[in-house]
Amino acid sequence: MARPPFTPTIASLPKLVPFIGPESMERARGRPFRARLGANESIFGPSPKAVAAMRDAASENWMYSDPENFELRTAIAAFHGVPVECVVVGEGIDGLLGLTCALFLSPGSAVVTTGGAYPTFNFHVMAHGGTLHAVPMNDAREDVPRLLETAKALSAPLMYVSNPNNPMGSWWSASDMDGFIQELPSGTLLILDEAYADTAPAGTAPRIDVANSQVVRYRTFSKAYGLAGARIGYAVGERSVIEAFDKVRNHYGINRVGQIGALAALRDQDYLRVAVGQIAGARERISSIAKQNGLSPLPSGANFVAIDCGGDGPFAARLLQALLDRDVFVRKPIVQGLDHCIRVSCGPDDDLDIFGEALPAALDAAWKSS
Repeated sequence: MARPPFTPTIASLPKLVPFIGPESMERARGRPFRARLGANESIFGPSPKAVAAMRDAASENWMYSDPENFELRTAIAAFHGVPVECVVVGEGIDGLLGLTCALFLSPGSAVVTTGGAYPTFNFHVMAHGGTLHAVPMNDAREDVPRLLETAKALSAPLMYVSNPNNPMGSWWSASDMDGFIQELPSGTLLILDEAYADTAPAGTAPRIDVANSQVVRYRTFSKAYGLAGARIGYAVGERSVIEAFDKVRNHYGINRVGQIGALAALRDQDYLRVAVGQIAGARERISSIAKQNGLSPLPSGANFVAIDCGGDGPFAARLLQALLDRDVFVRKPIVQGLDHCIRVSCGPDDDLDIFGEALPAALDAAWKSS
């Protein structure tokens, strides 16, 4: 008995694993990490009001989520001052990126992104048969002017920009982004991933303009709101674009408890301000630890800090492994030109104490093994 063949697109793809999770690494190691500082989660946690709301909702988890996400969408729309029809909720930004590709890509469609930027978007593009065109970063920042030139030359239907950027933490100002939006070539949709907008400096996120059908903005409750495990993200854009998501989204794919927790978190902006302050303090602490050890932290608008290790990619890889050997989970970029850095997520003082204690010995081990 033979199964049907995979589609040509899927058959041509290798098995793709965007990130090896810390849980997988712990199983392979046979012991837990002492400090989990690699996944860009908010170790400071969510609002206590969100935790209470999710705890209360647990006993009602026999029910599906509201397939229209009505209360959450209404609250998000009010928060941003846009019509509710201009908001769609999805399974994190990751899920929404896949839906966007389903809406706009045909096999062979050109898609413009940055080499080394968030790789999950690339996997969605490839799974939908798109052709990736990656532009190198310029001075550890996404080269948006060159992205625009490339999108125009290729008549690309999609162009991806993250602001602030992952994995480097760099950003463009709102005024710069407004200027770039004005230069979008006709027929190109800007996917503006703003996962770290809540932790970015003031004046980073441009005003949301739902009259512009060429821009969709993507936000998440996974980062500053501390709800990574809930998998709740949303997109804001022009009504006809957002309503098209209903043609392809999984209407019952949202975690009901997470849906309720996200609503409570959004309503607790006082806690969000506290969490953002804690993240800013942790960025300063990580930068200080790096400098004390002769390394160079990069300015960051995200909930992590990229650290220039002062060597090449192989040296940074050895340093990464030495930290893992000392039970400190961090990650590093893999693209040439960025791979001389490691990336350390923000966390509370106890975790950063462990990182600070492990780093000198890890550096020594990395140099000795060169």
